[in-house]
Amino acid sequence: MNKLTNTPMKIIITSLSIIVLSLAFTTMQAQEKPLDSIKNPYKELEMKKLIESKETVKIREKAFLKEDILAINARLKKGEITEEEAINLKTKAAQKRALNIENHLAIIDNEIALLKRSDKLYQLDIRDEGNRTVLRIGSGTSTGDDVIFIGKESYDKPKKYDKRTYKDLVFAFGFNNAIIEGQSLENSPYRIGGSGFLELGHDWKTRIFDTSNFWRFKYGFSFQWNKFNIKNNNYLVNTNGSTLLQEFPSQLDKAKFRTTNLVFPFHIEFGPSKKIEKKDYFRYDTRKKLKIGLGGYAGVNIGSLQKLKYKVDGDRIKDKQKGVFDVNNFVYGLSSYVGIGSSALYIKYDLSPVFKNQSKKQNNISLGLRIDLD
Repeated sequence: MNKLTNTPMKIIITSLSIIVLSLAFTTMQAQEKPLDSIKNPYKELEMKKLIESKETVKIREKAFLKEDILAINARLKKGEITEEEAINLKTKAAQKRALNIENHLAIIDNEIALLKRSDKLYQLDIRDEGNRTVLRIGSGTSTGDDVIFIGKESYDKPKKYDKRTYKDLVFAFGFNNAIIEGQSLENSPYRIGGSGFLELGHDWKTRIFDTSNFWRFKYGFSFQWNKFNIKNNNYLVNTNGSTLLQEFPSQLDKAKFRTTNLVFPFHIEFGPSKKIEKKDYFRYDTRKKLKIGLGGYAGVNIGSLQKLKYKVDGDRIKDKQKGVFDVNNFVYGLSSYVGIGSSALYIKYDLSPVFKNQSKKQNNISLGLRIDLD
């Protein structure tokens, strides 16, 4: 085990040792006088917290009841339930929240009674509470301050009745090349196999209509990396503001050019979905469903780089040229995808040329796989 691992472990062991010694010293002092005569400020603090938590329970359950009623009113307004059914649901919700308050208060009263009878001045408590792990020093109750808190605590909070917007992590990759004016893709100066693209971004998907999920609007931001693997021993040269391909004076082992863009994509997505209806909410499920997206993107170029690898007198040379090419600062294009569920075939085409000044315009084109992880 290295020093970095030992350091926090030593701190924990030292801290626990100090606590144990403090407890032992406190116990020795307590034996010199009756236990009832010892004032325990920590117990008094915990007692105060428990009493205050009663009011917190009432406020929280009343807020939950308000959300329950709003969800029921929304269903009534949409005509999904009758007035009589709405009254019955509201009555049951009120009864549920009242019973929750009663049970929570009973638990707190029992904790208060237990705390009053406790002879311990301090307590080290490590426990698993549902879906969280808690380490407490000096607290024997569930309302104590957490020294270490790991995980997410669950609350009895009702789900939102209608959720129209969802978040997605977008990841795409595949082949990349360029459409050059007056030239076929077969005669491209860039290798098809070695040229590729990568995209990583974040999207939001919003249902357009109230009662149908067939049409959705997708929008967000993405970082796009488009790479060209230059063939025929050529490399890019910026001559008086004009970017040209020229033959390298010696044998190149590798010549690659890459642009990095920050873009803001937008798509109209459409396709079937399954409506899932529950008692207090409903959702539309698009898993294993056909989806088609049509749209585009616009953004800015944030970097360009050419990498050259070659040998001089037997020595390997790696040459990196950053930002010396007149790439277009403003990037925009068209994109589309079609697929099932979270995966789709993806194509994008830059309407803006790669470089500002060229004898023949070339526009980036990419084809690959797109994955939307929600």
